[in-house]
Amino acid sequence: MTNVDPAESVAARFAAVKARINTATTNCGRSSQEVALIAISKTHPASSIKNLIELGATDLGENRVREAEEKIPQVGQTNARWHLVGHLQANKARRALNLFDVIHSLDSSDLAQRLDRLCIQVGRQSLPLLIQVDLGHEETKTGINEQELPRLVETVQQLGRIELIGLMTLPPFFDNPEQARPYFRRLRELRDDLARNGAFGERKGELSMGMTHDFEVAIEEGATMVRIGTAIFGERNAGH
Repeated sequence: MTNVDPAESVAARFAAVKARINTATTNCGRSSQEVALIAISKTHPASSIKNLIELGATDLGENRVREAEEKIPQVGQTNARWHLVGHLQANKARRALNLFDVIHSLDSSDLAQRLDRLCIQVGRQSLPLLIQVDLGHEETKTGINEQELPRLVETVQQLGRIELIGLMTLPPFFDNPEQARPYFRRLRELRDDLARNGAFGERKGELSMGMTHDFEVAIEEGATMVRIGTAIFGERNAGH
């Protein structure tokens, strides 16, 4: 059996994911330039992330603040755009602010106000963020109910330092990715309604949706950010 260099296997998987994104966008009449590939490095070492940056990755995502604190200094904070895609606890907001360029998981007015206050305290002029919308209503997942979304958007618009750039969702896992389509479609409808009312300023609004098993369907429904971990880095390391 031939030993495969882990760096080579990551390179092959990264290339394969980019090819799949290109195919998916072409099939639905979109450009691959419209979709940001966020490589989710949860449980994987800094060395793998450095290899990926050398291959051209520009956007990296982490689920946990604590893990990011260990890895981002090793990789280099300015070597990529760092995204927090996991739930953000209020007591970790300051640490997240110092690590991440974009936060995908805003889910309450209290957290919005805390982040805005912290931006003022640390002198950060702008924090781009997305609101996580809970469309699947699973107990294990966070996010704001769509009925409460307009009020949260209103709160964010009244704050000076945080900048709403889009919406994110994490639908239930289905063996058949087609079953996730209604969730992606609904997020797009919510985004479109907000955009019509100027929630994202002059911009259309980002849609952060789609992971390893369903990102092609998400792209068909308008995803502008896909969060891919396993298809790039392989299975998560044991013990996490």
